[in-house]
Amino acid sequence: MRRATIAPALLVPVLLAGCSIGPRYKRPEMTMPSAYKEDRGAWRRAVPAAQDMPEAWWRGYDDPVLDALERQVATSNQTVKTAEALGREAVAAIADARSSLFPTVGLGDWEGRMVGTMPRLTQPDALFGAAAWKPDIWGELRHNVESASDQAAAATDETGAVVLASEATLARSYFALRAQDEIARLLQQELRAIATRTDILRNQFDTGTGDDATVLNAETAQEEISAQLAAIRAVRPRLEHAIAVLTGNAPAEFSIAPASIGDTLPAIPAGLPSVLLERRPDIAAAERRVMAANARIGMALAAWYPDFTLSASSGYASMAMSKFLQASNSYWALGLAVAQTIFDGGRRQARVTEARAAYEATVAAYRQTVLDAFRQVEDNLSSADALSGQLRAEERAAARARASEGLAQAEYRAGEERYPVVLLTRIATLRLARTVVQLRAEQLQVSVALIEALGGGWKNRAAPAPR
Repeated sequence: MRRATIAPALLVPVLLAGCSIGPRYKRPEMTMPSAYKEDRGAWRRAVPAAQDMPEAWWRGYDDPVLDALERQVATSNQTVKTAEALGREAVAAIADARSSLFPTVGLGDWEGRMVGTMPRLTQPDALFGAAAWKPDIWGELRHNVESASDQAAAATDETGAVVLASEATLARSYFALRAQDEIARLLQQELRAIATRTDILRNQFDTGTGDDATVLNAETAQEEISAQLAAIRAVRPRLEHAIAVLTGNAPAEFSIAPASIGDTLPAIPAGLPSVLLERRPDIAAAERRVMAANARIGMALAAWYPDFTLSASSGYASMAMSKFLQASNSYWALGLAVAQTIFDGGRRQARVTEARAAYEATVAAYRQTVLDAFRQVEDNLSSADALSGQLRAEERAAARARASEGLAQAEYRAGEERYPVVLLTRIATLRLARTVVQLRAEQLQVSVALIEALGGGWKNRAAPAPR
């Protein structure tokens, strides 16, 4: 009769194990604009039909050196490696949480020595096995697995954010370095032109045909350009060192040969604001944290309900080793334990309140992340549009300056103009060329910032769940 009574009792928690306490997850509501306000599109070279950027987004700049450097970020950047290791740690935590869904089994030998989680025996000769299982009736353990899975997915998304940020920082540093190279080259040409003009003016003054103030102004301009050139040469090593660290290299063993800055802009599909939720890894990570916090509410609510524990044990016990394995010396036991907390001083309610507050905090953080993403896209779209107009105006001015310089040189060769005037037009042309280079570098860096704000080539993917 006892066996007939125990069996139905053991089935009760098993039949109830499909229950789950806690709120269902729902993505936090956000007011989505229908389009970006600053997306005029005038600065872009082309707008492809696809709404996704290629994973190797930097190849749109058509720079082999940049491509080779960017490919080292995912494999050699130590910040990326740290994020990846944290992601693997979070994935391992899923298996840890999932293990609580299964029974625990233990073995014990004679004299009560323990293997597993078994009670101590007093018989001198004993061998036994036991199992215990806590059925997840109210979903507490399943919510724990969900929370761990969401945290692992968030860690994976954060790794994507770290990779994208490192790639974008490298591209901006690279374009800044190339701008320094180009500006240094133009400053050297300008310095030579000013030095030649200063020598001519000084000779004219020595022969009594020149003006002292004109010579002083020319010498001042020469010293000013020399100082600018020295400043440029001081900045370049720091940029090179930053790129070395981003690619996982020691600065002492890394160098980039000087070269001119490129002018190729990639086609950047801005897409719709709603698409941004799927394109940015930091937004995906923020939503995963909301999901994990929602699961923890279910864990806190499950503490209000009774716990069931099923246990079973079986083995042999005898005072004589010769009779140890006889059937008369065997034993077995089944048990069902039910525990319900009656009074805890408000602990359970405090934990539910804490879990709900944590959830609301992650929701607010998610919404702020989305709003910041919208702002970054709008800012960079606006900056790109403004720089495009400014650059076009400066390029037209530089073209006119080159035409003026050519005219002055033709007049000089015809004997109609003095050489110092030719040098002045040359200096003006070089200064406008410097302005164009600076604006082009800004435009390239803004385009990188826009790509980063749009999520780059990141693909929304969940963290792998171990079997």
